[in-house]
Amino acid sequence: MTNRTLAIHGGQPVRSQPWPSWPQWDETERAGLLAVLERGEWGGYDTAVTEFESAFAARHAAQFCVTTVNGTTTLETALRALEIGPGDEVIVPPYTFIATAAAVRIVGATPVFADVDLDTWNLSILAVEAAVSQRTKAVIPVHFGGLPVDFDSLLPLAQRHGLYVIEDAAHAHGSSWNDQPVGALGVAGSFSFQASKNLTAGEGGALLTNDPQLAERMWSIANCGRGPEGLGYEHPNLGTNLRLSGWQAAVLSAGLARLDDQLERRMSNARRLRGFLDEIDGLTPQRWDSRASAHSHHIFLMRYDSGRFGGLPRQEFISALRAENIPVGPLYPYPLYRQPPLAEPFSRITPCPNSELLCQQTISISQNVLLAHPHEMDDILHAILKVRENIASITDH
Repeated sequence: MTNRTLAIHGGQPVRSQPWPSWPQWDETERAGLLAVLERGEWGGYDTAVTEFESAFAARHAAQFCVTTVNGTTTLETALRALEIGPGDEVIVPPYTFIATAAAVRIVGATPVFADVDLDTWNLSILAVEAAVSQRTKAVIPVHFGGLPVDFDSLLPLAQRHGLYVIEDAAHAHGSSWNDQPVGALGVAGSFSFQASKNLTAGEGGALLTNDPQLAERMWSIANCGRGPEGLGYEHPNLGTNLRLSGWQAAVLSAGLARLDDQLERRMSNARRLRGFLDEIDGLTPQRWDSRASAHSHHIFLMRYDSGRFGGLPRQEFISALRAENIPVGPLYPYPLYRQPPLAEPFSRITPCPNSELLCQQTISISQNVLLAHPHEMDDILHAILKVRENIASITDH
């Protein structure tokens, strides 16, 4: 066997070294956790929480940050604070994680699915316009993979129709549009700190806003309905306990300190990968809009055209690359409106052919791979070319 024999057929894999692990941590996290331990507060009122909230807001050019236990409850909290509920509609994309649309249902409103653009995986502005009704109160764009939505088009549309824009920035820590960080470009922005995210404490979430009244309402909802100036047993509002702990905040502050260096490395390696893919017919990367001045690349996205690879099915192509130790995946198997809790009559569905196609064509690479040294991106190219050269051997099997 030679190194040109596919690994799935017993050949030597293109790559033998592991990719960068995730999460990454060092003594900074250890010191922060020890400080929380020794202060003895531990919970949501530990000073680590307010310190992180201030730093996270400042990094994203927002006035206010409210942390919560995860990125699903942040969306629910924003919707509740905006008094969106039964009888209201919220426009969401069908190609994303279920939390975006589930949060709408959980507060009693109706998700309205509008299609995404094939080249960006983000909400189509034309599809959003077509989906607006008299009941529409908000739109939740997902900055998919870390690429900001087209704010230049979405914000004027929302203003014309009187809609709130709630950013789902779960993928977009550090991303920017026209040099303005995402998260507070709409009325509010929701971030996740779940284990796979570019900034993580295992779990956790945050809301950003520039609206002081909205910030106060969101804080109250996440803090048992308390008022900011009230006593601990005064509850002027209906709320729940969604507080982030001091432990998580300490870990997040340590991670935030290295976020920008990691952001630059991901973007640099993504540019290198895009240069490779320009030479490979049949693999088209997510279009990086020039107005997206920073792109977090939580996921590196490609569309796979099996016709350009001799008819090789996507899953067989993925399996062959994985055997070469290139960690690729297909992402979502079908649009959200095919999930039972989000199907009609629980939602309103507009035609979404692009989302259907992306479920069939998407190939993804997770963000930790983009933290490798630049020359290691060459392994991805070599593996793709190796599979392409050996398509006949796969189909023969």
